[in-house]
Amino acid sequence: MPRLLPLFPLNLVVFPGEKLNLHIFEPRYRQLVHDCLAENLTFGIPLFTEQMRELGTEMRILSVEKTYPSGEMDIRTQGMSVFRIREFFREAPSKLYAAGTIEAIPDDNTPDPELRVRIQHCLQQLYDVLGLRQLLQRLPINYRSYDLGHHLGLSTEQEYQLLAATSELERQEMIAEHLEQVLPILLETERLKERARLNGHFKNLTPPAF
Repeated sequence: MPRLLPLFPLNLVVFPGEKLNLHIFEPRYRQLVHDCLAENLTFGIPLFTEQMRELGTEMRILSVEKTYPSGEMDIRTQGMSVFRIREFFREAPSKLYAAGTIEAIPDDNTPDPELRVRIQHCLQQLYDVLGLRQLLQRLPINYRSYDLGHHLGLSTEQEYQLLAATSELERQEMIAEHLEQVLPILLETERLKERARLNGHFKNLTPPAF
């Protein structure tokens, strides 16, 4: 059933499960946080580019880490699930902050084992090239595509498309396609960089036997 959700539009994509730290300074969003804490409410972060996008992620507040004398706050939040905005209001009733009538988007979290192996192989190559092997080591054993979302070199629009996918299989296909397009370019770039480094060096080359 559609329901009213406080909204905090930002120019970024937040994925379900992602932890996001926010510094809250505007009066309207300080009010939003106070209301969420007082009434045990969640809030939504929809993507805002040149306009409000219809999809966003519902967030829960994990903790308030610091409150400043000015009323500003540092909070820790975590993404829960994806929603679609059916109707947007610049101000919720009697509030400073925005809100929207939203509906939850059903999602199938079942992964494809073969695609998972394919993606894992590509990730190992990608992170080796970029020197980011520790990112792969920090992934949970049963990681989801969402856990990779910000570590693939995707544009904001591509991240939004990943958010819009309604199954883990669809997200895996998107990630595998992206990695298999990007990897050959990165590997060739690294090969050219290595050749450039060797230019001017004395080379011990074995001539062919004929």
